[in-house]
Amino acid sequence: MIHHFLENSAAAFPDKTAVITETDRATYARINSDANRLARLLLDHDVKEQDIVVLIMDNSIEYIVSYYAALKTGAAVVPFSNDLKPDSINHLFRELNPKAVISSKKFERVLNACNLNVSSLQAMIIKDKARQWPHLDFTVIPFSDLSHYSDASNLDKKIDENSLASIIFTSGSSGIPKGVMLSHLNIRTNADSICQYLNLTSDDIQMVVLPFFYVMGKSLLNTIFSVGGTIVINNKFAFPASVLNQMIEEKVTLFSGVPSTYAFLLNRSPLEAYKKKLTCLRCCTQAGGHMASSIKKKLIQVLPEHTDICIMYGATEASARLTYLAPDQLENKINSIGRPIPNVQIKILDENDREVSAGQTGELVATGKNIMLGYWKDPVTTAKALDKNGYHTGDQGYMDEDGFYFLKGRKDSLLKVGGHRINPQEIEDAVMETDLVVESAVIGIKNDLLGNKLVALATPKDSKVNEKMILSKCSQFLPKYKMPSEIKIVKMLPKNANGKIDKNRCAEMIKAGTS
Repeated sequence: MIHHFLENSAAAFPDKTAVITETDRATYARINSDANRLARLLLDHDVKEQDIVVLIMDNSIEYIVSYYAALKTGAAVVPFSNDLKPDSINHLFRELNPKAVISSKKFERVLNACNLNVSSLQAMIIKDKARQWPHLDFTVIPFSDLSHYSDASNLDKKIDENSLASIIFTSGSSGIPKGVMLSHLNIRTNADSICQYLNLTSDDIQMVVLPFFYVMGKSLLNTIFSVGGTIVINNKFAFPASVLNQMIEEKVTLFSGVPSTYAFLLNRSPLEAYKKKLTCLRCCTQAGGHMASSIKKKLIQVLPEHTDICIMYGATEASARLTYLAPDQLENKINSIGRPIPNVQIKILDENDREVSAGQTGELVATGKNIMLGYWKDPVTTAKALDKNGYHTGDQGYMDEDGFYFLKGRKDSLLKVGGHRINPQEIEDAVMETDLVVESAVIGIKNDLLGNKLVALATPKDSKVNEKMILSKCSQFLPKYKMPSEIKIVKMLPKNANGKIDKNRCAEMIKAGTS
């Protein structure tokens, strides 16, 4: 079971520092003991196997304690994004019927604005509780009350490995968020595979700047805890120099991010000046969507020579990971997503579900024990995504003669422009290749004449860069029919809480005439 990652490491390394934050350090023994106490508190408030426990909290030691505590009871953990508004929370509460909510002082205001009188709800546990909560049909408990439980031993409940462990809602950056149901077996299998191809050991120290509610952030937690390593939590990525200084101070060996994370580090941080100081950093991993080759090339130049770069591809539906590009293949196959991770098989299928030959384009379809159970209360969408062939990713791509996979965009993201089918990712890469911008997003705006008009939002590297300069350089990489109709300069592209560029909000900015 997933919580055995914690329990096994607590048995093997009880006094080892498991988590480091700005203000605290916690050993495996402490985290496991607190998780056991909190699990008993949850059981005393009628949390049973397969009940829903909602978790809304910043990355913290208490988050980790809460996550593993809920799993120990046999409940399913549902992490909420930290930027949800009351209307969204109300909708999810109605969908989920949670038995308990675990949160913190920071989120008391938004929770207070919600309709919390859900008949199923038995308890809300709040770290540093500051508000009074009268007139509720359930108990509001300070997180500190777990100290009243003297029994800190493991619960050792019998839990089926195929039972629901977590529901993670997709970001919804290009559609309606879906609740991905993951079992203990799904998450454990994927964690084991990641540990294998990244060669993780108890000596590894992982810097975490991604939120734990995001599937990639949660995989960092589970993989490091499974090998008895150390997590360094930094919630101040907006101040990258402090992140880099902490990486040096704590002798961090691993750093992970999404494309915007690395774009920010390269263009808004002193990363290059720290090259000789990051002596312990052995690997940087990237997932969370396509990263332009220009960023990869710059990272190769800026990072220390001893630091590997591992490009990864996956989906929430795959418990995180499907493929990885080994660091020694990065420069030869820089645009590839690599090969399948251990225990995953991938086929390229055509529209009739027939496997195509190397070099031919089709849909990536994956099988493995890490593939989700389905979507929460959505059998129709589940049936579209899961069939006898496996999990249909919705991504178009091909496999080359060497067995490496390449993406060519999503089936539903190709834009019809003047009779041509265009992948906006290709245009975004060209904008990035100009070396004039930090990040870009290309949006198709409906047009009666062309079908779609290509509009690029771009964040320039400095104030001297203008639209004409970017378009002029783009013309060196793109044929005329792929050129954006216009470039709009913006200070920053909108992101969702996972750090990914939010294409829906980008489209809204263009339509609103934001500049």
